[in-house]
Amino acid sequence: MTQTQQPTPPRQQRRGRRPGVFAGVVVLALLLLFGVPWATVVLPWSAPVVVAGTVLFGAAALAFPVLMFLGHARGRDWAARLADTTLGVVWVLFAWSVLSLVARVTLLGVAEPQRSRIIAVLVLVISLVLVGYGVREAMRVPRIRRLDVTLPRLGPGLDGTTVALLTDTHFGPLDRTRWSRRTAAAVNELTPDIVVHAGDIADGTVEQRRAQVAPLGTITASLARVYSTGNHEYFGEAQAWLDHLTSLGWEALHNRHITVGRGGDSLVVAGIDDATALASGLDGHGAELDKALDGAPADTPVLLLAHQPKQIAETAGRVDLQLSGHTHGGQIWPFHYLVRTDQPVLHGLSQHGPTQLYTSRGAGFWGPPLRVFAPSEITLLTLRSVKA
Repeated sequence: MTQTQQPTPPRQQRRGRRPGVFAGVVVLALLLLFGVPWATVVLPWSAPVVVAGTVLFGAAALAFPVLMFLGHARGRDWAARLADTTLGVVWVLFAWSVLSLVARVTLLGVAEPQRSRIIAVLVLVISLVLVGYGVREAMRVPRIRRLDVTLPRLGPGLDGTTVALLTDTHFGPLDRTRWSRRTAAAVNELTPDIVVHAGDIADGTVEQRRAQVAPLGTITASLARVYSTGNHEYFGEAQAWLDHLTSLGWEALHNRHITVGRGGDSLVVAGIDDATALASGLDGHGAELDKALDGAPADTPVLLLAHQPKQIAETAGRVDLQLSGHTHGGQIWPFHYLVRTDQPVLHGLSQHGPTQLYTSRGAGFWGPPLRVFAPSEITLLTLRSVKA
């Protein structure tokens, strides 16, 4: 007896196509990312240069996904360093190769191949300068950005309270222990009342990054040191990072709050998990503002740590000031245009109904050790009361 084969359900068909679609997107991205600079800076030259340049770009394009997998999926720091550096260099080359189309229009009077060769040299020189500048900006101790923020509900006893905002340190494959010590010292020089770390503390396990993170334990504050998770914690050991920061003397605000006071007035300092926490599947994790504010004194202003600016959609109207990071200010221009498709704010102070949001560019970097036109920062916020 012949059995009739049952048709594959549509959902299974879609699930089966996903790996193929993903692979196609990856291949297309690699072709564009490496192919556009190759065509811009290699093709205009003589045959020997074209051959050498093609071998170089081809080898980099083939090695890049392998290095990314070994580095970021398998935790091989040497591979991550190579992959991240390659990504930074090729992104700058890609961006300025695309922008070179403008130069082609302005050089219409120049014959080929001279025109293409002039453009190739310009792209290479600009990219070299920007990569050098970007590395310097990424490795320097963050600049201090000072800002007064008026909270209408803040009592006069807390007028002048200072909050040092540190976020997106991203301790990772590149050992930045010395940078960590200098950054911690820079925070201490501000003598803040409250220090907050708004997430993305590191990439990797606690054991891998213990030495780099250790200087955070030397940071002091007169009222509180608090920390909440970012999305990168949920790529690995989110709970372990919460526990480790607690062991260094920080208050882990895992959907909870503390209350600080001075001069008879109080301020609620709360924190919620990152927006990706629930999808991580980690038991007990997920942004819960109700839980974070449960038991908070009524009519008391609330300062909230929420890693991503877009979390303001859930918190606006319920807190007085939200402190976020995540965006890195775009990190490598013109990547900020892509960031703005996902986040409501790139950096700085913004108003969302009765709630103010401050978004930091962050102190460190993720992936490529570059910052181009997106300087790192440690932010010192001075809270002001209208009643003072």
